[in-house]
Amino acid sequence: MVVSDTVHRGDVFLIALDPARGEEIRKTRPCIVVSPDELNAYMHTYIVAPLTSGSHQYPFRISCRFQGRAGHIVLDQIRTVDRERMVKKLGKLSSTTLEHVLAILQEMFTP
Repeated sequence: MVVSDTVHRGDVFLIALDPARGEEIRKTRPCIVVSPDELNAYMHTYIVAPLTSGSHQYPFRISCRFQGRAGHIVLDQIRTVDRERMVKKLGKLSSTTLEHVLAILQEMFTP
């Protein structure tokens, strides 16, 4: 897919994650863009966190609802993807949930 609009932090896209290896999350699934807009405006790759409807509660997995479905944002499986993996835009994460995601990412990467 060619992404026609600028991709923004908090956007949710259906992304083809295969091929995956080992315990990496796989399939085509919704993912949240977590990379900053300053990068998204110039790069053709994006840092994303997958959404899953089936998961266990872990410290770095955030419960959320998107398009009426309950699930988790899987922050322990963030990865960088090329725009060619982006199938279509599904919407945008709520600002409250995005703030929570960014706070957890900050916690994960701060010594």
